[in-house]
Amino acid sequence: MGGSVVLKRQLNFFDCFVLTVGVIIGAGIFVSPKGVLENTGSVGWALVVWVGCGVFSTLGALCYAELAATIPRSGGDYTYIKESAGPVFAFLRIWTSLLAIRTAGTAVLSITAATYIVVPIYEGCEEGVPFGATRMLACVILAATYYVNCVSVPLTRKVQIVFTVAKSTGLAIIALSGLVLLIQGNTSNFQNAFDVKDVDWTKLPLAFYSGLYAYSGWQFINNITEEVLNPAKLIPTSIILSMIFVTLVYLMTNVAYFVVLTPEEILASEAVAVSYGKRVLGDWWILMPIAVTLSCIGAINGTVLTITRQVYVAGRDGQFPTLLSMIHIDKKTPLPSTLALLMISSLMLTSDSVYSLINFLSFSQWLFIAMATASLPYFRWKYPEWERPFKVPLVIPIIFVLMSVFMVAGSIYSAPRDVIVGLILTIAGIPVWLVFVWWENRPRWIKSASDRVTLVLQQTLYVVPPDGKFE
Repeated sequence: MGGSVVLKRQLNFFDCFVLTVGVIIGAGIFVSPKGVLENTGSVGWALVVWVGCGVFSTLGALCYAELAATIPRSGGDYTYIKESAGPVFAFLRIWTSLLAIRTAGTAVLSITAATYIVVPIYEGCEEGVPFGATRMLACVILAATYYVNCVSVPLTRKVQIVFTVAKSTGLAIIALSGLVLLIQGNTSNFQNAFDVKDVDWTKLPLAFYSGLYAYSGWQFINNITEEVLNPAKLIPTSIILSMIFVTLVYLMTNVAYFVVLTPEEILASEAVAVSYGKRVLGDWWILMPIAVTLSCIGAINGTVLTITRQVYVAGRDGQFPTLLSMIHIDKKTPLPSTLALLMISSLMLTSDSVYSLINFLSFSQWLFIAMATASLPYFRWKYPEWERPFKVPLVIPIIFVLMSVFMVAGSIYSAPRDVIVGLILTIAGIPVWLVFVWWENRPRWIKSASDRVTLVLQQTLYVVPPDGKFE
C-alpha cells in the first residue's frame, strides 16, 4: 500500500464555509418557522428572536473558534470536555449523540426529504402516504449519503458544495422575491409589528428554542479540525462568515414569509416555504419541496462527515472499540465509524419514537455545549502558556454559558417529564462506560474474543489504525 493511512489535511476555507452553512441550513427554515411566531405572538418580536438566535449562536461559534485554534485536534466538544471535565463526561457527550441527538437527527432529516419526494406522488390518495414507502426511501437516502462518506472525502466535499449551493438558491428565491414585493409596498402584515397585546413573555424561551434549532450545527466544523488546512486561521474565519451569512439569510427569508403570508396563514401551514411558493411562484412552486429535499440531504452529508470524526477520535482515545478508530487503507476514510452510525440511524427509521428521543435529549445537548464553552476560561486559567492564535474577550464565553444554562433551566420548566427521561438516558451511559472502558481487568477470554472479532472485521473492511498495520 502506498502513502500514510491517515485522515488527510485537505479542507480549505470554502470547504469549511459550505460545510458549516450546509449543516446549519436543514429543513427548519423551510418547514417550521411558525414555532418562533407561535411563541412570540408578534411579527416584529418573531424577527427579533430570529436575529437574537443568530447573535447567540455566533457567540458560541466564536468560543468554539478559539477552542479549535487552541486545541488543534478533532473531536469538537468531546475533546474539550475530555480535557477539562474528564473522560466520563466526554463519553456521555458521545453517548447522547449516538443515542439520539445526531443519529436521530439524520434519521429525521432523511424522513423529511423522503416525505417531500413521496407526497406529490400520492397526492389525492385517500389512504395518504404509506409509512413503509417513506421510510424505505429515507433508508435509501441515508445509505447513499453514508456511502459517499465511506468512499471518498473529496467526493463528500463536492457533494456538500452542490447541495449547499442548491439550498442557498432556494432561500435566495424566497428572499429576493419577498424583497421585490416589499419594495412594491406589500407591508400590511408589518402593521403594529411590535404590538405586545398578544405576546406571552413566558413563552419567549420556547421561541428561542425553535429558532436555535434552525441554527444548530455551527459547532460541527470543530469535529474535523485535524483535516482542515491551517485550522487556527481558517476555522475562526469560516465560522464567523458562515454565521453572518446564515443570520442574514434567515432574517431575509422570514421577512419574505411575512410579506406574503399573514401570521394566521403561517401558523396554519405545515410547510411555510411551500405555502409561500404556491402564492408567489405559481406553477414553479414545485421548486420549494425540491429545495427542502436537497437541503435535508446536504445537512445529512455534512453531519455524517463531522460526527463520524467524533466517534473516530473517541475510539482513538480508548473510549470506544479500537475498530472505530481505524481508517480504510485505500479510501482514507473512517469506514468503521461511518458504518456504525449508518446502522444506528437506519434502525431509528423503524419507529416514530425517533422524534421523542430528540425531545428527550435536547436539554443534554445544551448542557454539554455549555460545558465545552466553560472549558475556555478554564483553559485560560489552567494553561496560560498555551498558544492562542485566535482569542475572544472573556465576557463572551461567560455570557454564552449563562444563556446556555438558562436554556437548560427553560427545558426543565417547560418540559420536566422530557428532561427527566433525557437525564435517565444520559446517566445510563455511566454503567456502559464503567463496563466497557473503565474495567480493564476483564477475563482473558473476553479480551481474546474481542481481539478476534476486531481482526476479522479489520480484514473484512480492509482498515487499519492510523499509520499502522493489521494487529
